Amino acid sequence: MITFISLISGSSGNATFISDGKTNLLIDCGMSGAKLKDALHTVDILPESIDALLLTHEHIDHTKGAGIVSRRYNLPVYATEGTYLSSDIGKIADENIKTISEDTYFEIGNIGIHPFAIPHDAKQPVGFTFHINGEKYSIATDIGKMTKEIAENISGSKKVLLESNHDIEMLRCGAYPFPLKQRILGEYGHLSNEVAAKTALYLVRSGTEHIMLGHLSIENNRPEIALLETHNLLSLSGVSVGKDMTLQVANSYKPTLF
Repeated sequence: MITFISLISGSSGNATFISDGKTNLLIDCGMSGAKLKDALHTVDILPESIDALLLTHEHIDHTKGAGIVSRRYNLPVYATEGTYLSSDIGKIADENIKTISEDTYFEIGNIGIHPFAIPHDAKQPVGFTFHINGEKYSIATDIGKMTKEIAENISGSKKVLLESNHDIEMLRCGAYPFPLKQRILGEYGHLSNEVAAKTALYLVRSGTEHIMLGHLSIENNRPEIALLETHNLLSLSGVSVGKDMTLQVANSYKPTLF
């Protein structure tokens, strides 16, 4: 049985769990070890059962608990060289340092993993596709702009955790300093609701059955706004949400199951 769960997803922290029933993977750990344990227990998963931790990039909302979790549970940590060089996650046992590269496929247990490059203001950030029993699952967040290469990588996925970070007008009219607004809106920032909606339509046309909108900004978005923008575009394009596919928003503070 394949399990795909957003443990938390948002500007304050991110962590995702995926399993084929035998191999259990944690993607990012933007929370303390104690909060991770609590989140996993909520969905009846023992932290001791996790086989590996994968990191998308070095920002603290993705790595806050990575070092302690690796040390506490003796977990190998898979990350790009740029992520390792830029992270402040503390000492990791030499045998648990696993360096990966963009577009280089590898396997953990029976799960195939393909990291792909993403445009974000980090040193060597990646998204991931997971290949399990002939099906594909994807995580695509922290993306400044949707590119042809990213779209092709996540195309055909059964389930996708897709960034829908901000409402453009909320961001422009909000309290953030102008340079921060420009960074978020720039090509190495985050995906807007508008771009997420267009990407969702592309994914559904490629065969995607389930989309979870994630990494929502607490200050510049609302779950109902993100959901409505994507729902409306899909509906206007002839997609019956709830029948042709499912659409939901990841909770920022607690687990959300696909």
